[in-house]
Amino acid sequence: MAPVPPTADPSLDAVFAEVVGTPEGRRDPYERYRLLREAAPVYASGLGMVICTRYAECQLVLRDPRFGKAGGGLEEVVRNRFGHRHDYEELAELLSDRRSLLFLNPPDHTRLRGLVSKAFTPRTVEGLRPEIAAMVDGLLDEVVAGEVTDVISDLAFPLPANVISHMLGVPEEDWPRFRSVMNAAVVLLEPVIGDEELEAGLLAQRELVEYFSQLVRARRRHLGEDLLSHLIAVQEGGDRLSDAELISTAILLFGAGFETTTNLIGNGLHALLTHRDELGRLRRGLESGDRPQLLRLAVEELLRFDSPVQFDGRHAFEEVDLAGVPVPEGGDVVTILGAANRDPARFSDPDRLDLRREEGPPLSFASGIHFCLGAALARVEGQIVFGKLLDRFADMELASAEPEWKNRITLRGLAQLPVVFS
Repeated sequence: MAPVPPTADPSLDAVFAEVVGTPEGRRDPYERYRLLREAAPVYASGLGMVICTRYAECQLVLRDPRFGKAGGGLEEVVRNRFGHRHDYEELAELLSDRRSLLFLNPPDHTRLRGLVSKAFTPRTVEGLRPEIAAMVDGLLDEVVAGEVTDVISDLAFPLPANVISHMLGVPEEDWPRFRSVMNAAVVLLEPVIGDEELEAGLLAQRELVEYFSQLVRARRRHLGEDLLSHLIAVQEGGDRLSDAELISTAILLFGAGFETTTNLIGNGLHALLTHRDELGRLRRGLESGDRPQLLRLAVEELLRFDSPVQFDGRHAFEEVDLAGVPVPEGGDVVTILGAANRDPARFSDPDRLDLRREEGPPLSFASGIHFCLGAALARVEGQIVFGKLLDRFADMELASAEPEWKNRITLRGLAQLPVVFS
C-alpha cells in the first residue's frame, strides 16, 4: 500500500476507530458518520487510507476506472490484513486460485461477470416471485400470534438462505448447516476482528470450498435446472468457467444471496417498528394504492436508511485528486456507503425515514462494475416479505427496546429481533 499523509486532525481517526473498533460505534454509526462528513467528507487518514463519507465522492470512486480492486484475490486480501497472525502456508493452500468476482478487475472481471450474468438475469429473479412468496407463507405459517418471534432466526435468515440454496441446487437437507458457517465466513470482510474470529472464518472458508467442490463435481456428472448447472453449461465464444471460478462464484453468490437480504429484512423491519407513523402510512397505502410501486419505494428507502452493507473499498491505479485530497497511485480508499446514504447533499432530510421518497438509488449495493449481482434478488425478497407481513398481521411490536446487533460494521445487521405479531 502506498503511503498516505496523516490527517491534520487526529480526532477524525478517533471517530472512525469508534465505528470500526467498538461495539457502541458499530451499533449506532450514523451520528459518527455525520461528524466525519461535516468535518471532512474526504480525508487522508493516519491509518493509511483515504476515507469518503459523501455520496458524490463515494459514487465516483466506485464507478471511476482509475479505481478498482487491489487484486490478488482472497488470498492476497487475507495475507495483507491477517498474514502475520496465522500460519500462512495453510492459509495459502486454502485460498489459492480463488478467482472471486469480488476481487477482480477488467478484463478478468468483465469476462467472469459476463459469463455469470447469463445465468443470473433480472428476468430469472422475477420468475422466482411465486416460489419466494410460497416460502414466505410457509415461514409465516409458523408464527404464533401473541408470542415472541425472533424475526432473524425464523424469517430473515431462513428465507434468503433457502432461496439461494434452491437456486444453486444445494440439497434441501443441507440448508440448515450453513447458518453458522456463513456467519463465521463473512467476518473476514470486517476491518477489525479478533484471532478467534479469524480462525473460525478460515475454517468456515475451508468448509465452503470443500462443500462446493463436491457439488461442482456432482453437477458436472449430472446437470440439472439449477443455477450451478447453468453456470457449468454457460459459455461465450467457447469460454467456460473453470472449477476454481465455479467454486468461488458459487460461494460468493451463496453468501451475498442471503447475508445482505437477512440484514435488509432485519434492519428494515426494525426501522418500520421504530417509525410507527411510516409503518401505518405504508399499511394504508397498500390497502388502497399502487401496491408494487409502494413496496418498491419502501424497500429502496429501507436500504438507504440502514444499509445492510456499510463499507466498500477501492485501490487507486494512478494518482487521483479526490475533492482536493491527493490519493497516490497504489493508495486505498474506503467508501462508507452508510454515510453516503445519509448525505444531505444527496437526500433531503436524510435522517428521516420516508417510505415514499423518490430521490434516486442509494449506494447500498455499491455502484459501477462491482454493483452487487444479488441486488435484484434482495429487492424482490424484501418487497414480498414486507408486503406479506402487513397483509397477514394487523399489528406488530418490538418485544425488546434494545435488540441485539451483530458486532460488525461492513455487513451491518441484527443478531436477534424479537417481535410480537397480532
